[in-house]
Amino acid sequence: MSTQESSPISPSIISRADHNISRTHISENALKVLYRLKSAGYESYLVGGGVRDLLLGREPKDFDIATDASPEEVHKLFRNCRLIGRRFRLAHVHFSGEIIEVATFRATQEAAHDEEDGADIALDGGGRILRDNVYGTLEQDAFRRDFTVNALYYDIRDFSLRDYVGGLADLRAGVLRLIGDPETRYREDPVRMLRAVRFAAKLGFRLHPHTELPLRRLSPLLGDIPPARLFEEILKLFLYGFGLQAFEGLRHYGLFARLFPRADAALTAEEQGFPLTFIAKALASTDARVSEDKPVTPAFLFATLLWEPVRRQAAALEIQGVSAGEALRRAAGEIIAEQITHVALPRRFAAPMIEIYQMQPRFMQRTGKRPLRLLAHPRFRAAYDFLVLRAAAGEADKELADWWMRIQDNAAGEQHDLPGATPVRSRRRPRRGRHRHETSQPA
Repeated sequence: MSTQESSPISPSIISRADHNISRTHISENALKVLYRLKSAGYESYLVGGGVRDLLLGREPKDFDIATDASPEEVHKLFRNCRLIGRRFRLAHVHFSGEIIEVATFRATQEAAHDEEDGADIALDGGGRILRDNVYGTLEQDAFRRDFTVNALYYDIRDFSLRDYVGGLADLRAGVLRLIGDPETRYREDPVRMLRAVRFAAKLGFRLHPHTELPLRRLSPLLGDIPPARLFEEILKLFLYGFGLQAFEGLRHYGLFARLFPRADAALTAEEQGFPLTFIAKALASTDARVSEDKPVTPAFLFATLLWEPVRRQAAALEIQGVSAGEALRRAAGEIIAEQITHVALPRRFAAPMIEIYQMQPRFMQRTGKRPLRLLAHPRFRAAYDFLVLRAAAGEADKELADWWMRIQDNAAGEQHDLPGATPVRSRRRPRRGRHRHETSQPA
């Protein structure tokens, strides 16, 4: 155990007058939980991203609470509480439209190993935490958190902040710093490498040199993480409004190659730069849609990230005599099957990806009734957006994308004015996504 962790230290106390957090900006439900825990005699603090974002003047997406009450004690206080998790036992207090997560103070590994009665903690041979349900003190809880800016505690008793690790100074300096030895912390949970890139992109912070140094060398550790967990991390990286910066960070530190090896190899090998430009434009477009509160979908995201290896595989099949649409279907199936061994992709997103791919050759068919039949396809909007991005990157004909834009403008009944288009009555209307995980991405 380090000197800091082996002996009690006094936190920096930032009084209400010296910070900008106001209860008016905290969820009413989070305040209810904080006050009920306090009334029952327990310590309770707002902690994590909620405190960080409030200090930065941002609106938090969620509010987490740390307490000395055990999960079972929290459960007794709230009838609307559910206990979840095996690796980390947590209490979720359910309100209409909101879940407040309540975590019991956790002990550091060193403190857990010092327990005489045996600790419920398990690590694998590489130092990765497999189970960690050892409860500790507020101070220990602060030192076991990942980044200093996420280890600030808002005390509901006097509305002050408690800072054990210099998080407020790092926040004001725009620095993202791991608590403790970076290599040890990354080995405990390799997903912290992705979190480092994500928070740096989201907050516009720079990584502290010690936090940054091991990233490329330790990137192979991501191979030990279940693909399903990595899928959730990919969504957090790319579908929350800072995807382009996250992509650049992942590539810079060699992490993207561990998540999307075929895509990274194709990007590295391509000399013309079309694939990289295509992905950059796709992510910039997605970021813009998020900022405008428009729907985005994992299907479209993965379709853009895997397009170059699919396109290359399909081209090889076409040389063998396979039709364009069938070549794309087969190539997509092969690339996706390989990809899900690294990052999971639920079938409900893989199927529309393949449809988006297969529709690309159909945009070349502009005679007879074919254009309006394609226009009526449920996945038309997503496929058209995909075509527009290809054209913007220089990989598809811009005139083709413009032609399809005009035919949409005339879809109310003027299709006969377009060269090669024959008016037909559409029996199916395009579906529009209503939330972020649907399978269409309208323009």
